Amino acid sequence: MGVRRRILLVGATGAFGARLARLLACWEIDLILAARRTGPLEALAANLDGPARIEVAAFDRARPDLSKLRPFAVVDAAGPFQTSDLALARAAIAAGAHYVDIADGRDFVAGFTPTLDASARAAGVLAVTGASSTPALSTAALDALTAGWRAVDTTLVAISPGARAPRGRSVVQAILSYVGRPVRLYEGGRWTLRPGWSGPRRVHIPGLGRRWVSLCETPDLDVVPERFHVRRDAPFLAGLELPVMHLGLWLLSWPVRFGFARSLAPLADPLRRVAGLLAPFGSDRGGMVVLATGEGPDGEPRRARWSLTADEGAGPNVPVAAAAAVLRGLVDGRLTLRGAHACVGVVDLQAILRELEGLPIRTERFGVSGAQPALFRRVLGDRFDQLPPQVARVHGAPAVFAGRGRAHGSAWLAPLRFAMGLPQPGAYPELRVTVAAKGAGEAWTRAFGRGRFTSHLTPGRELGQFDERFGPIGFTFDARPTPAGFVWRFQGWRLGPLPLPRALAPTIRARAFERDGAYCFSVAVAHPWLGLMFAYAGRLA
Repeated sequence: MGVRRRILLVGATGAFGARLARLLACWEIDLILAARRTGPLEALAANLDGPARIEVAAFDRARPDLSKLRPFAVVDAAGPFQTSDLALARAAIAAGAHYVDIADGRDFVAGFTPTLDASARAAGVLAVTGASSTPALSTAALDALTAGWRAVDTTLVAISPGARAPRGRSVVQAILSYVGRPVRLYEGGRWTLRPGWSGPRRVHIPGLGRRWVSLCETPDLDVVPERFHVRRDAPFLAGLELPVMHLGLWLLSWPVRFGFARSLAPLADPLRRVAGLLAPFGSDRGGMVVLATGEGPDGEPRRARWSLTADEGAGPNVPVAAAAAVLRGLVDGRLTLRGAHACVGVVDLQAILRELEGLPIRTERFGVSGAQPALFRRVLGDRFDQLPPQVARVHGAPAVFAGRGRAHGSAWLAPLRFAMGLPQPGAYPELRVTVAAKGAGEAWTRAFGRGRFTSHLTPGRELGQFDERFGPIGFTFDARPTPAGFVWRFQGWRLGPLPLPRALAPTIRARAFERDGAYCFSVAVAHPWLGLMFAYAGRLA
């Protein structure tokens, strides 16, 4: 990175500060770890690997003295920012140092630029607030999703960490500060008030399934409607993985809503202990989803989704990625912006995600435009054009295809297969697949020899999903592209309109792919109690 820069990281031993310390330790810089107590700092420093030269310093964030530390940049990862002032930011600017924080406090971020912009410009430094999941990452994702759009009708941002993610006291305090209290949001084309943590609902996060979320107070509630000129709704939602924790906090919000309690903040420590006791019943997997609807560049209706899934406890790296991206730009000299700004448009999505490379974190982005006639064009959206030619041909329009196939299955389940019209085990030199438009979806009829069975496919309620119905039983699948085609992953099942327990569901493996210039498919259905129920595969000319 050229000249070694001195970066002061305040709150280095916190849940997010420690993750940022590990990222920065890989740079050729002088990294000063700062917190109130040096003991934990020494322990953290001993566990950091990389070329950075590490120092530790006792530091009082409320009374910042930077004269002896001489930092190039100051990073505030301490919080909670809902109750913080601008003392550290002011001190950094006065010392001629750049400043970056991971604030998610709505009022803190809103007051940052009006208060500090003039002094930051006069000092020739950059001061950035909100370099975190909100508003930096969320707005960067929306920038990428809606680039070139004529109008944005709705946006939705939802975050759900894993139950085993670290829960620093400042993070818990930040959440409890708004639970049950009035939150101003843009809804139905106007500003209104709703209680914090109200409106619990489940949203689909790719890779995680459906999780509970509720209204959360973050800077996005101000930034998104203004930046994207949203015409209808722009909520920000957050949730806890375990339903008992999420809905339990919703129940606790009612005394605040009725005015019996001013805030739940005094419960931060006992609720942290409860969360710790319940954590083993959850996972270390978290995620984020960003949705947008509106008018695309051609004026056609468009829906788009960006999602992130973090495995193996990697989730706490996400809130500090934008801060790392800003610091990298300053250290490299590429980021020449000066003044005080919220981290909105300061660094783009690609720059933020670069800081997460090498971690078990996956992202996905796609959109759907207009009223596509073919079912799988609606399901896969932009990703449909990436399919191999033969897979796109079969799934791109109603038609009749011929080929050959093979079926397998347990002998004792033959009556069940016969009743459903499924093929009996054996080779079938004659196979015919008929795809016909039906209502909002398609009817697929597979004829193995003289036997035939039909299923009806329709778009699912979530982007990227479809429903397949065999008589009264319906299944929901997530369509996931692969280099050779795409697979469909089981998401749920039901009998008529009634959802069935996922624990009782069969295991389904299905894929469509191209091999040697031909369209191929493979479907296998097994049950832990019954074994292999049926399987069939084929190759279409």
